[in-house]
Amino acid sequence: MHILKSGSFKKKVRRFRKKEKRILDNQVRKIVKDPAIGQEKKGALRGIFVHKFKIHATQYLLSYRFVGDDLELIMIG
Repeated sequence: MHILKSGSFKKKVRRFRKKEKRILDNQVRKIVKDPAIGQEKKGALRGIFVHKFKIHATQYLLSYRFVGDDLELIMIG
């Protein structure tokens, strides 16, 4: 399984500190182990999942989807 990153995802993560990136990496590992950890969107966004987690006191939403056997990280915010 390959992990693909969109341009907007890369741009947001570039601003993270090392500690925050480590927490994000752990969350991505959780998604790889259990793809159903996030909630699937409905309607036009079907196929896109959103996983909620906290870094310090801030809650982040990580949107992702599966493209074949690969995981694509779409956006974080």
